[in-house]
Amino acid sequence: MGKVSVGVTAAYGVAVAAAAAAALVIHRKMKKSGRWVKAMEILKEFEEKCGTPILKLRQVADAMIVEMHAGLASEGGSKLKMLISYVDNLPTGDEEGLFYALDLGGTNFRVLRVQLGGRNRGIVNQQFEEVSIPPSRMTGTSDALFDYVAATLARFVAQEGSVFKPSPGRQRELGFTFSFPVVQSSIASGTLLKWTKGFSIDDTVGQDVVAELAKAMERRGLDMRIAALVNDTVGTLAGGRYNDNNVVASVILGTGSNAAYVECAHAIPKWHGLLPKSGQMVINMEWGNFRSSHLPLTEYDHALDAESLNPGEQIYEKVISGMYLGEIVRRVLCRMAEEAAFFGGTVPPKLKEPFVLGTPVMSSMHRDTSPDLKISNTSLKMRKAIVELCNIVATRGARLSAAGVLAILKKMGRDTVKEGEKQKTAIAMDGGLYEHYTEYCNCFKDTLNELLGEEVSKTIMIEHSNDGSGIGAALLAASQSQYLELYEPGE
Repeated sequence: MGKVSVGVTAAYGVAVAAAAAAALVIHRKMKKSGRWVKAMEILKEFEEKCGTPILKLRQVADAMIVEMHAGLASEGGSKLKMLISYVDNLPTGDEEGLFYALDLGGTNFRVLRVQLGGRNRGIVNQQFEEVSIPPSRMTGTSDALFDYVAATLARFVAQEGSVFKPSPGRQRELGFTFSFPVVQSSIASGTLLKWTKGFSIDDTVGQDVVAELAKAMERRGLDMRIAALVNDTVGTLAGGRYNDNNVVASVILGTGSNAAYVECAHAIPKWHGLLPKSGQMVINMEWGNFRSSHLPLTEYDHALDAESLNPGEQIYEKVISGMYLGEIVRRVLCRMAEEAAFFGGTVPPKLKEPFVLGTPVMSSMHRDTSPDLKISNTSLKMRKAIVELCNIVATRGARLSAAGVLAILKKMGRDTVKEGEKQKTAIAMDGGLYEHYTEYCNCFKDTLNELLGEEVSKTIMIEHSNDGSGIGAALLAASQSQYLELYEPGE
C-alpha cells in the first residue's frame, strides 16, 4: 500500500458521489421509511461479527502457535509453510565494505549499493536506481529477462564513483531479493515454482533463479558473487537487526502481510542438515496463509475469498492486509445500498466494481475528523456511518495482526518477564499499511500492549525498519560474505 495521495473529498467521492446532490432528502426519506434503521442494522450486525475481544485474540494466537509447531515439524504439515531461510547469521553492525542488492519483485526492479563503515559508523553511503522491465522481457525467455537485469546491474557498477570503495582484491557481493514463489535449498539458491504479477516465462520455472542471474552476469563480464537469496520479510529482519541487536522478528503490513523470526535450530524437526554454529535459523512464516475457526469471518469475507484468484488460501492476509480492507468496506456498502437504499434507491455504478475502493481511500475517509467531514452537501449521518464502517474493518485487521505478533512472542518465550533478567525484545515493522494508515497502526500497538500487559509491554519495542527488500538484502550479503570471519579461532 503506497502513500495516501487521494484527497478526502475525492475519497468520499468513490462511495457517495451518486448521492451527493440529494443526500439530505434521501436521509429524510430513509428515516420515514425505516431504511436508515435497516442500514444501521446491517452495520451493527457486521460490527458484532467482526468482534475481537481479548479472549478471542488469545485463541487466535494459540491456534497460530499450534500451526507454527506443525509447520516446523514437517513440510506440508501446516497451512503455515514455516520456510527455512538458511539465514543463520544476521548482521551485527560490524560489517564493513561495499555491498550490492538487487530487488526484483514486480514490473520494476531496483539495484542498490551500500557502503558499510563497521561498528559505530553504520551505513556510510547508499545509492539506488529503479528500472522498468519492458513487457517483452516479462513474457519472453529466461535469458532475455536476466540479461536485461544483468546489463542494468553492470552499468550501475560502472558508475560506482569515488565515495564507494570496493575492498582491494575482493569480489563484489550481492544480496538478491526475488519476490516470487521459490523453494530455497541454501542461502544462495532457490527454484522458481511459478511466476506471478504479470510475468510468464516458462523456461525459468523449475530453474534456480540464482544460477540464472549468475550466468547472465557472467555473459556480461560482471565479476560479482550472489551471497544471499532473500525474502523481503527476512530482509526487514536483517535491516532491523543491523540497527538494533534486540530485533528478533519482523512483520510486513502492506498490500500483503508476512512475518519472520529467529528460531532455535534444534526446535526445527524438519531441518536435517548440520545444526548451524550460531544455533539459530531465521524462519519465514508465510503467515498470510494462516486460518483458524477462531478468526472472526463474515459473509463478506467468505464471498471475497470465493471470488478471489486463490480461494481458500491466504485467509489471514485477507482480513488484515492492505489489498483487501477497502474491498471489504465496499462489499458492506453495496449491501447497505441494495437492501437499505443507503445511496438513494440504487447502487452507485462505480461502487459495483471490485477493488475500486482502495485501502488508501479508506484510510483517508477513516481519518477525516473535521466537524462536517468535509462534504457539506451530503448527510453528515451518512458520512459518519461510512467512517464507522472503516473503523470496524481496520480495527479487526489491526487487532488480529497484533494477535499474530503475540503468537511469535509466545513461541519464543518472550511474552513474560523472567525474574532477574532485563530482556529487551524488538520487532522490525515495515509496509505501507503500518507506515501510512495511522489509525490501523495505533490500534495494532495498543492491542499488543493490551495482550501483553503493562510489565511485559515495557520490554517490547516496535521499530520501523524501512526498505527491507533493498537495504536488508545488501546487509545479508554482508553477513553472508565469503570474506567475513564469523567465528573466532577455536570457537
